[in-house]
Amino acid sequence: MKVSTKGRYALRLMTDIAAHDGHGYVSLKDVAERQNISMKYLEQIAGLLAKAGLLASGRGAQGGYRLVRAPEDYSVGSILRLTEGTLAPVACLAGESNSCERCGECPTLDFWTGLYAAVNNYIDRYTLADLLAEQTRKQTGGPA
Repeated sequence: MKVSTKGRYALRLMTDIAAHDGHGYVSLKDVAERQNISMKYLEQIAGLLAKAGLLASGRGAQGGYRLVRAPEDYSVGSILRLTEGTLAPVACLAGESNSCERCGECPTLDFWTGLYAAVNNYIDRYTLADLLAEQTRKQTGGPA
């Protein structure tokens, strides 16, 4: 499994907005400058997140994006699944049900299923609030 730039940038975008959300809507131009990400790419990602209901958008001079919920109510997993699609390590686990003709006899299926569960458990354990706390810790040089 490899997370694309879309998934990585979506987490950076959401973390940046969460960090600056107390000031009203956050301009994508400001995020692009702070995160060193193309404005055009951020617009695509923000549009996807807004369409899914994770961000609210505002127009005009004071417009931009803001979180719809508190940072602790966003799991990293929900953001990555939205931007990446499935995080399944093998194609047969990507859908709602396993339609592989070999799933009943596959000696590696349990391994892949376990790996997939471990990945999902890990990414769902972390929230946007956790990423913000880590950002603050790194900026202030606090303990690990």
